[in-house]
Amino acid sequence: MGINAIAGGNTAVVTGGAAGIGLASALRFAKAGMNVVLVDLREELFQSAEASLRASGAATVVTRRVDVSDLVEVQALETEIVARFGGVDVLMCNAGTQPGSDIFDSTGTWDQVLSVNLGGVLNFCQTFVQGMMSHGRPGLVINTGSKQGITTPPGDPAYNVSKAGVKVFTEALQHHLRESQSEVTAHLLVPGFVFTDLTRHGRTEKPASAWTSEQTADFMIESLKKGDFYIICPDNDVSRDIDEKRMAWAMGDIIENRPPLSRWHKDWASSFEKFSKRKEDR
Repeated sequence: MGINAIAGGNTAVVTGGAAGIGLASALRFAKAGMNVVLVDLREELFQSAEASLRASGAATVVTRRVDVSDLVEVQALETEIVARFGGVDVLMCNAGTQPGSDIFDSTGTWDQVLSVNLGGVLNFCQTFVQGMMSHGRPGLVINTGSKQGITTPPGDPAYNVSKAGVKVFTEALQHHLRESQSEVTAHLLVPGFVFTDLTRHGRTEKPASAWTSEQTADFMIESLKKGDFYIICPDNDVSRDIDEKRMAWAMGDIIENRPPLSRWHKDWASSFEKFSKRKEDR
């Protein structure tokens, strides 16, 4: 199983790794005695992150400022890591941005969001995964998606499109790995409401409804141990049952030929409310 890649002496690469879910996950890899490579643009966070990783037991810590949307920079990083560690065992594509977007935005926001959130995943996976497969030993790819890439709520279409793309790409990647009988497995991490720099919005204290990055990383590790591909994280506000109903309703728009995003349509809102409160037959 891919989870076996989290082991002492192996190497993990985490993008968006200097804080939040990325750092919390990197700390889990460090506790296993792995070499940890943190990739981020926020160089001011590197010193603190590196100290935390060393204190947690990382064999070696490397921090690199890399623009995940720049394929040349990504390829140069892969060359460096292979030369230094012999390859990568765990790849976590977690870097993301969410500046907000409008359907007719003309400021370049769409390019920015798609190039980082989706393009970054493509760049790292297409650069690193074939080398991981060639090792012939367990490997792990974790791509961070979003519930907004599944239920696609109105309000931030660029982010939704980017995360929907991550979902579809990761599904295709895992299918390829499975059909290739590779020891590497791919997984889609779908966080709930997590209090990070991306969701802080000026707040200094975690809202009661949010999970911490540490809770999310712990849930991810336990899900990986079970072999889950879809790692749908709850939080303190939305249960797994509610998540499932929202996802089922979204798919129902297609199956039943309802208007798109009918959950927010005035003629369907009450129907969704009844559906969301329905107790499944046991």
